[in-house]
Amino acid sequence: MSAQDQVLNERKRKKWYQAVPDPMVLIFLILLATYALTFLIPAGAFERVMLDGRTRVVPDSFHYLNDVAAISPFDIFVAIPKGLNEASLYLFIVFIAGGLFHMLQRTGALENAIGVAVHRAGVERRNLIITVGTFIYGFFGVAVGFENNIALVPIAVLIASAVGCSSLVGTTMAVGGIGVGFALSPINPYTVGVAQGIAELPTFSGAWLRVLLVVSALALLSFYICRFVTRMDFEEPANAEAMSKSLDEYHLSGRDKLTLVVFGGGLVAMLVGVFTQGWYINEIAGMFLLIAILIGIVNGLSANDIVKQMMEGASSVTAGALVIGLAASIQVILKEAQIIDTIVYALSGLIQGIPASLSAIMASVVQGVINLFVPSGSGQALVTMPILIPVADLVGMSRQLMITAFQIGDGLTNLIVPTSGGTLAMLALGRVSYEKWLKAILPFMVLVYLLAWVGLFIGHLAGY
Repeated sequence: MSAQDQVLNERKRKKWYQAVPDPMVLIFLILLATYALTFLIPAGAFERVMLDGRTRVVPDSFHYLNDVAAISPFDIFVAIPKGLNEASLYLFIVFIAGGLFHMLQRTGALENAIGVAVHRAGVERRNLIITVGTFIYGFFGVAVGFENNIALVPIAVLIASAVGCSSLVGTTMAVGGIGVGFALSPINPYTVGVAQGIAELPTFSGAWLRVLLVVSALALLSFYICRFVTRMDFEEPANAEAMSKSLDEYHLSGRDKLTLVVFGGGLVAMLVGVFTQGWYINEIAGMFLLIAILIGIVNGLSANDIVKQMMEGASSVTAGALVIGLAASIQVILKEAQIIDTIVYALSGLIQGIPASLSAIMASVVQGVINLFVPSGSGQALVTMPILIPVADLVGMSRQLMITAFQIGDGLTNLIVPTSGGTLAMLALGRVSYEKWLKAILPFMVLVYLLAWVGLFIGHLAGY
């Protein structure tokens, strides 16, 4: 049998749901579908006002627009470089973080530290290590945010390798933990803080339900990883982060310890900047670049060697970075066609006219769909909360519960929507394709949404 016949037979044996195209092809197909929507959905807009330094939507101000030019087929291709430009923040932090962790790998300090730690804990305690790691990443999601933790993903991949698991396990532990922690955080300033300000509620009030949800969801994620993800077939990419020796061969030298002090001190400085100076992607990327240079100096690298290591690391994540830019082109088409407000207006109407006990669940579904078109958490709050808070009052749902429903719908879908630049950046650093990620995470998404909906239903019955 020829090689071509073998390939054809292999394709025939695959189930329809296994024949997922390359991530670039998949996102381009979504881009084409988005372009088709511009002919089906009329352009429209809400009026907006500036309040407390933020642009907010005026409720009941939606109107259709008649003078919006049609998007031409050529604009599909023009949208791609525009998307690369708009997603440049994520592209640059992926390149810089890729360079930083490549340098850490070449020094051996991070691998040695993880090897020593796992050897002392005992590889037979694999499930405990994965569970603790998931909750630690969840804590970072709760306290630090989502995109701010992008560069921590390769550490989880190395931990997974140390306990004999694939990079898919490490990526799920990190991205899933950060995503769940961010989505259900009781102290999320980007979603809860902004939404409660619009709803005229005390900042971070009603935390008890969110605490229960985030702890339960992280426990569910830990169980899912240990029980299912560890058993999934996953072909490691050639450039995947992995342990190079058996665990009993690892030890920490004085230079390793100094390297880790520089790395840890840089992360602490980054967190201080995030919490006290309002640092975001640019400042974090700058700190990673500074850490990389200092690590190079500590390990005796010349300026040329530092540049070489950074370039090698950046080149290893190029494919993932380009996926981020391609996904951002979807948002470009939506904005230029001016149909985002029309979609928000239509979806918000779905919540009215249903029983109050189910309205919070429907609101979370609506917010999840909107998140595909408005991926920013604070941006989505500013667009949808002025509309949905009055809807909550009309259907007899508490404002607090509406905000929790918004948080669930916005946050959890960040894990799967192709317009989430932060998620795609993390996948790039974990060396996991979007296609493989969807296969791994979608069953968990069903479970965590069921858990969240039960929490919303109980919250309504408890008068939350």
